[in-house]
Amino acid sequence: MQLNCLDRIIDLSSPQVMGILNVTPDSFSDGGAYTQLDRALAQAEQMVSAGAAIIDIGGESTRPGAKAVTQQQELDRVLPVIEAVSQRLDTPVSIDTSKAAVMKEAVAAGASLV
Repeated sequence: MQLNCLDRIIDLSSPQVMGILNVTPDSFSDGGAYTQLDRALAQAEQMVSAGAAIIDIGGESTRPGAKAVTQQQELDRVLPVIEAVSQRLDTPVSIDTSKAAVMKEAVAAGASLV
């Protein structure tokens, strides 16, 4: 079984790893460590080197008590990272969002999974 992610194919005959890259200042998993583009890109590269088959990028924290962000804030956080990761790495990028407009812009920027 295969997953076709635009121009990239993921073999699903065995389990695959998705690297989670939160680009939020209030992330509960990494404390906002990847809000700068260079740090986010370096982390994505490290996750791929460690075996990640997909890089999932999120720009709004879902931790309990997190404040909602505007659509524009989320776009400002995720689009530069999606563009950089999809251009630099031969790895599918997914977008983690609940906003339809962010989904659409993320795909236009290089994300191949929603």
